[in-house]
Amino acid sequence: MDTIRYWFAVILVVWLPPAVVWWYIVHPFIGFWRRFGARRALWANVVIALAMAGGLWVLRRPLVGRDLGPHWALAVLGIALVALAIVMGSFRRRQLPTKILSGLPELQEDGKGGRLLTEGMYARVRHPRYLEVVAAVFGYAALANYTGGWIMALAVLPALHLVVLLEERELERRFGAEYLAYRARVPRYVPRRRAN
Repeated sequence: MDTIRYWFAVILVVWLPPAVVWWYIVHPFIGFWRRFGARRALWANVVIALAMAGGLWVLRRPLVGRDLGPHWALAVLGIALVALAIVMGSFRRRQLPTKILSGLPELQEDGKGGRLLTEGMYARVRHPRYLEVVAAVFGYAALANYTGGWIMALAVLPALHLVVLLEERELERRFGAEYLAYRARVPRYVPRRRAN
């Protein structure tokens, strides 16, 4: 069990930072990447992410930090959060498959690729993917219970919020009034109670 907990912590400290940094590379420099070409941009970003993960792999032991020990209540919470993330992911994939999730529509030359997602989970909150990520990250941190995992989980909150702000700015540019109307009626993270 301790080995499994350790590997959950390794996943957090080695793979989470490149996944988040990916969007810091894409969104602020979208014009550059569009000129670079969508497929080449995706491959370049894959190479950057793998290089970053490789560097973090070398540093994994100090990054994982201290083992805080197994704890049954945290394990139950972790399993519940990971299960929630899996369920959310299955619903989210209906509107946001991997092709779109990777950023391919944003990278189209004219900047008009894809369509604005407003149905399914996107009718309730504007960013279900990031809620899914937060649930999974905190679930992994609870299952692992290492200091590095908890630090990553806490760090992902402001990091993803900034990614959301960058993404929203880009969506406003791409979809204009359609996005502004959607943003006015659908909350960012917390769904509103439905009126009966």
